[in-house]
Amino acid sequence: MTFAPITSTFSRFFRPFSTSAPVRSFPQETQSRNMSNTEQATLAAGCFWGVEHLYRKHFGGKGLLDAKVGYCGGKTSSPTYRAVCSGNTGHAESLRVTFDPSLVSYRQLLEFFYRMHDASTPNRQGPDVGTQYRSAIFTHGPEQQKIAEEITKKVSEQWYKKPVSTEVVPAGQWWDAEDYHQLYLHNNPAGYECPAHFVRDFPPLS
Repeated sequence: MTFAPITSTFSRFFRPFSTSAPVRSFPQETQSRNMSNTEQATLAAGCFWGVEHLYRKHFGGKGLLDAKVGYCGGKTSSPTYRAVCSGNTGHAESLRVTFDPSLVSYRQLLEFFYRMHDASTPNRQGPDVGTQYRSAIFTHGPEQQKIAEEITKKVSEQWYKKPVSTEVVPAGQWWDAEDYHQLYLHNNPAGYECPAHFVRDFPPLS
């Protein structure tokens, strides 16, 4: 797709439910790294194409070992993109990052998360509206929950000066999105990217 949607309603239909675009490989650190010392982070920040693209751009070669887009936080099994776009499954378009904590910390990934999207808008990023576009941190274990709550509190107080819309909840069942969504903007450089996805120049958190 080459044009950004004008309204949130149109955006859901302008995005393809399938594609014939060729899938190209993307360099992965997993090919040469020992995967025994890894952690995962699961995040939702609007249209997952742009979220994946920005994380790969900023952390590729710097601790990001793999990234998958998919669906998390919902109540139905084996959701499809079409079903999630309806807003009826409860899932959020999400990114699951596998990372090397000796090279990049969970805190760094979360601070970037809050820089690369608008955490002030509930169930919305740019023109994309619906619970599937909500801001969320899906945590893996008590330590991540503690860190996520701490970072979220600081972001609210120091960056937004008000409570953010981001929900911090334990990660439930994860579902990979269809193959054509993986590396979507890498494979389709002119594809739709949410205008709310850019890196904000916030000061360092205390």
